[in-house]
Amino acid sequence: MSEPTLDPIVQRAMLSNDTVYEVLPCDPDLADTAAFCAHYGFAVEQAANTILVASKKVAPPKYAACVVLGTTRLDVNKKVSELLGVKRLSFADEETTIDLTGMMIGGVTAFGIGDLPIYVDSAVMEQDRVVMGGGNRSSKLLLNPNELTKLPNVVVVEGLAKPR
Repeated sequence: MSEPTLDPIVQRAMLSNDTVYEVLPCDPDLADTAAFCAHYGFAVEQAANTILVASKKVAPPKYAACVVLGTTRLDVNKKVSELLGVKRLSFADEETTIDLTGMMIGGVTAFGIGDLPIYVDSAVMEQDRVVMGGGNRSSKLLLNPNELTKLPNVVVVEGLAKPR
């Protein structure tokens, strides 16, 4: 098997932010959180999922990337709504996610998101190391969550997500 490679967008972001990380290989069929964790021996608590959120019925639309643990549920209707100053929000669809991030579902990561606000749940920061998407479905990032704070658009938010 060849060395795993990050999506070029993610690779550039990692280098430009002087991020310390490890690249893990991932079978594309196992890129979704539960399947990845079960197959590769990671706890779901270590999975830091990046979810793109979009406003509804607001022109121009507002977007944010939210990073939450796999064991939690993003509080879209209250916390994210409050942060973006928009009442109606939903998870961005696959087409919008790809258009805005250049990344594939199952591999979206905060690194390389661009100029969107990035909200990180404070519970993510309590982990020793987290696994995140590599921008594609064939790689993952393993890193200390404090590396996220090197990104210019990151805000750590208490209560961004709730336990499932």
